[in-house]
Amino acid sequence: MIVIRALGPVDLSVDGTAAPAKLLWKKNLALLIYLARSPKRIRTREHLIGLLWGDKPEEKARHSLNEAVHVLRLCAGDDGLESDPAQVGIAPGTVELDTDTLETLAAAGDYAPAAALIHGEFLEGFSVRGASEFDNWLAAERQHWCRRSVDVLVRRAEQLLAAGKVAAAHDTVQRARKLDWRPETALRTALRTLALAGDRAGALALFEEFVSRLSRELGAEPDGETYALAERVRLERTWRLPRAVREAERRSGSRRAPLVGRAVELERLTDAWTACRTKRRATVILIEGDAGAGKTRLAEELVARTRLDGAVVAAVRAVAADQADPWSAVFGIARGGLLEAPGVAGAPPDALAQLRGTAPVGALGRAFTEVLQAVADEQPVVVLLDDAQWLDRESMRALGAVIRDLARSPVAFLVTVAPHSTDPELDEVRARIGRELAGTAVQLGGFGAADVRELARWALPSYGDEQLDRLARRVLADSAGIPLLVVALLHAVAAGFEPSDAPHPWPKPTETFEQTLPGDLPDNIVAAIRINFRRLSADAQRVLVATAVLGGRVAGAKLGRAAGLAGEALAQALDELEWQGWLAAEPRGYAFVARIVRDVIDRDMATPGQRLRLTGP
Repeated sequence: MIVIRALGPVDLSVDGTAAPAKLLWKKNLALLIYLARSPKRIRTREHLIGLLWGDKPEEKARHSLNEAVHVLRLCAGDDGLESDPAQVGIAPGTVELDTDTLETLAAAGDYAPAAALIHGEFLEGFSVRGASEFDNWLAAERQHWCRRSVDVLVRRAEQLLAAGKVAAAHDTVQRARKLDWRPETALRTALRTLALAGDRAGALALFEEFVSRLSRELGAEPDGETYALAERVRLERTWRLPRAVREAERRSGSRRAPLVGRAVELERLTDAWTACRTKRRATVILIEGDAGAGKTRLAEELVARTRLDGAVVAAVRAVAADQADPWSAVFGIARGGLLEAPGVAGAPPDALAQLRGTAPVGALGRAFTEVLQAVADEQPVVVLLDDAQWLDRESMRALGAVIRDLARSPVAFLVTVAPHSTDPELDEVRARIGRELAGTAVQLGGFGAADVRELARWALPSYGDEQLDRLARRVLADSAGIPLLVVALLHAVAAGFEPSDAPHPWPKPTETFEQTLPGDLPDNIVAAIRINFRRLSADAQRVLVATAVLGGRVAGAKLGRAAGLAGEALAQALDELEWQGWLAAEPRGYAFVARIVRDVIDRDMATPGQRLRLTGP
């Protein structure tokens, strides 16, 4: 068996060993590869002479072809090469060509191994002097395989994006653009990878560079789809981080941990969203998990992708106090992006007035449906309901009705919820998913050893394998695999913290993370929270303490007054806390991502004087 690797610098092996030197002579190699790429792997002798020996007299050309056929026969065996006075061909099973393997894998949608076959352009650096016909064929082959390679690499990058592996997707699409910078499919995928990595400026710079080069070299401009994506990236949020934080991010890489251990779940969510958008049908996407399991993070990953797809996003994050506040979730969704969406002007004026709070509440559920319908008529909509177990009853009933009424509209209801919630409306929606209601439901558990090790390698790239294994075991024991605590511990270790051996297993069998009190946390977890708190800017520390003492969801302006901050200083502190995963935000205010972290900050970082000033009259 002769194995040929042609996608990149050419490489051959014969029966598992290095190819003989004679087979590597350029015209011998050219003949072998040309036959392997020919229809039915056979060509006439006259055709082959014109291809490779057209510059020679006929008698010498025929002699050269016979010599080359003799070399191929020696390597392929008597049964591997078929020749007669008129034709030369390669018998089936004699040559394995990587281009054939790539096509087989791509046809099956198996893009990971297909992408691994691509190491450069077809026969990179190869040419045959005095064989212009072969060089013409080679140029056409290179164009063909460049297109196919770019397509395979872009599809592989999209698979990686769907699994949350943004960095790997970026590296893959960069390989495609190195082969050919012109395809806009590759450019759009590159823009998505940069935007999803939080590098909005890098994405826009890449787009501007592409526009300039396209105009300069080809006298063309990007198509409408590419312009639309660039505009969505332009409208993405800009994080107003303090200067010291930005510089630290540049020096050490983003503090925001990569999405780990959630590839299958994110793919399911992405598939459900794609079906919602393309088939124009209401869809419910349910993410269930205990506190600290990463429900909000997974929802944010999907939301970021939907925005790049052109969706309107309206989000609300519920807290316990909302249960006693009728219609709080509906008004929160209205303020959380629905009333600013394109198409809202097409809704009935009385419905808009009710949602804006400028008219008495009448049939608010019907008004909510009418406004959402008007927006969905213009573009797909995502309604994010974070911590839905705290939604008020009136809003929950309205959501159940709107899901039924908008069954044929591209609206995705993205719901995160704690397990074992007993709300009847929510239970009904959950039971209908996958039956008469389109959508999917995923349950998030804790991290396993492999997930913790992967995050440890990201947080501590200088560690060797033995150090990583030891650290992963320690972190897994201290955190019980709860993603929030795994990340907190690794950040602290990266800052110099050395965790000690835990005296006893945690958590207690009778309690969950949500039920845990600060005094029940392992010492290493408490120490990690304290260390990470001290790494915040002074302004962010003051805001975080104020949020912990005041409790629940607190308006940004109130936090500013409590912390003695305003304007840009307050905005930077709040963005820092949100970016680094302490607080979750929505238009109504800010709340801790996890109650137990809030309890530790309140107990250990707020002085009695601060608490008195913040809670006093």
